[in-house]
Amino acid sequence: MQAPVAEAGAPALTVQIVSYNTRALTLRCLETLTAATAEPMRVVVLDNASDDGSADAVAAAFPQVALIRSAENLGFARANNVIAGTVATECATEWLLLLNSDTEVLPGAIDNLLAFARAHPEHGIYGGRTLFADGSLNPGSCFGRLSPWSAFCDATGLAAAFRGSRLFDAENIGGWARDSVREVDIVCGCFFLIPAALWRRLGGFDPRFFMYGEEVDLCHRARAAGWRPVVTPAATIVHLGGASRASPASKRIQVARARASIVALHWPPAWRPWGRAMLWLWAANRYAAAAALARLGQGAGQRALWAEVWGSRRDWLAGWRPARARPGSPPDPVNASATKLS
Repeated sequence: MQAPVAEAGAPALTVQIVSYNTRALTLRCLETLTAATAEPMRVVVLDNASDDGSADAVAAAFPQVALIRSAENLGFARANNVIAGTVATECATEWLLLLNSDTEVLPGAIDNLLAFARAHPEHGIYGGRTLFADGSLNPGSCFGRLSPWSAFCDATGLAAAFRGSRLFDAENIGGWARDSVREVDIVCGCFFLIPAALWRRLGGFDPRFFMYGEEVDLCHRARAAGWRPVVTPAATIVHLGGASRASPASKRIQVARARASIVALHWPPAWRPWGRAMLWLWAANRYAAAAALARLGQGAGQRALWAEVWGSRRDWLAGWRPARARPGSPPDPVNASATKLS
């Protein structure tokens, strides 16, 4: 299939934002994005069937933004595939930037990220530095890969006990303050720049991932193809996090399901039973600790949370299970009327 060609004079960048019941945050994201960015860009928001008026609010406040109203909640991976596929057919651009709806763009962040990527094309995937609302470091802009050792440290509590340790807290990349240019295993999908051609070559996100883990899988595949994801502190945004309405138990279940999928997809077969065992132990240890505290009259809510996670272990240990699209194939199909840019 011939790659789409951008029209002469068209922006080189498309910013992709997936919105789900984050009306006020999405509007703030768009406000800061347009105020803080000089680079010409096309902005596309896909609203995942929000019930808080998000889509109507975006249409009213930002008529220049292309809006996709999905009739169902597609999740993060499929929604971004839909945006990228629609952009490729209707308004091709050279670069795609995935930006969470619960972010605020600081001056120059996107301009600096794009300039860095243009100057260093060998990396393929680019991210920046993220802060919490109070200006403190949000380390979640990037992280290390899930490994047999890191899974053991997480399951046994070593990672929590030794936060900032390069040995025991490897997935958080030790105590690194994200204040230098550095190649990383994973760039977070909250602020994720990639050439559109590479996105197509890799097949976009694996549509089996509904929420969490999709960027981990994509970075694994990119690294296997010879690319080296990188972050730069010159591109800094605010990432609030925790904007979803999902319950704490539901979020942990989704994260566990994503980690089980990464084990199944990217670990050597001989190590996969270990990975599943460590996920089982992670949930068992936390449920046991929460139950013990509850017997002492403390943390009844935590006991209920971990009881729900533990009780659904057979489900999340199976990982995300919808069929995977072949690399290079079209994104997961959705009702055509819901995917046209408006």
